[in-house]
Amino acid sequence: MSAPIIDPRFPARLRELRTARGLSVRDLARRAHFSKTHVHDLETGRHRPTLDAARHLDDVLEAGGTLAALVIPPPAVTTPDDDERIGYVLARPSRLDAASVRALADTLAAQRRLDDALPAPVMLPWAVPQWRTVVELARQAGGPQAAELHPVAAEWTQFVGWLHAEARNDAEAIRVLTDAADQADAVDSGPLAAQVENFRGYLERQRGNARGIVRHFLTAYHTPGATALQRVGDAVQAAHGYALLGDPAAARRLLGEASDLTDAAESETAPAAAYWLTPTFSRMGIGLAHQALGDNVTAADNLRAGLDSLPADQRDAEWTTEYRQALASATC
Repeated sequence: MSAPIIDPRFPARLRELRTARGLSVRDLARRAHFSKTHVHDLETGRHRPTLDAARHLDDVLEAGGTLAALVIPPPAVTTPDDDERIGYVLARPSRLDAASVRALADTLAAQRRLDDALPAPVMLPWAVPQWRTVVELARQAGGPQAAELHPVAAEWTQFVGWLHAEARNDAEAIRVLTDAADQADAVDSGPLAAQVENFRGYLERQRGNARGIVRHFLTAYHTPGATALQRVGDAVQAAHGYALLGDPAAARRLLGEASDLTDAAESETAPAAAYWLTPTFSRMGIGLAHQALGDNVTAADNLRAGLDSLPADQRDAEWTTEYRQALASATC
């Protein structure tokens, strides 16, 4: 789990920098003391660069760290002892212990927070193999801790589905999120089941499918076991879908129901599967709904309040783009 994350833009950026300086592949190879084949393989994506190689190419091309910025070290969330323990249980699934489950859960939590800083296409090549390993381990695991690993695997499936939705790999997102819904039901988790439908609603919003927005966010809103924080967010996003469908009465009804839930939501801690949720977070969804209702002033107030309330490490996350664009549109 220690390989660097390579931004998929690296090969093209290297080629652009080389050609902008009038260098052939052979010229760059000679200056960098690399083989011509190695440079060619870096430019075609056949070979993954190390961070040291990227820094060296930056120096040769006088690129000021451009290439090194596209090679991201993964988060260090496990100790060497944890790595050894996980390796042991991967080889012997029947020996799964509580410490290994915690280490895997910590790895997933770190990945989810890394998604706030990195684009989904950068995350997917690194996250998917880990997810598949954990799902297979959960399938094979024995012993008293096996049941504790299944919710971790279910949440990991959900997270990979979200990454595909962010990256607009729509068909794969739907396939993985469908599996995630089944896994959430298998572990009897209302918060996980509701969050899957929330992610499906997000995908439909990116696709411009207002009916799909309503369908999935309403399903999330009515999922038994969903937390009040989740239900507030799902209600306002379903309201947005109704507004887009030209049903302002249904939109305003749901906005009112969300407001009624706010007191209960304010006393809750967000579930791990939706760690980013706060009552203020939902104001971005309220802003989208009011914008679709034609009230740009109220939309802008809510969008601005929601964006301003985000922690510093989330403010430039890829998923905030639609809210920032909506705010710009509401205030122009």
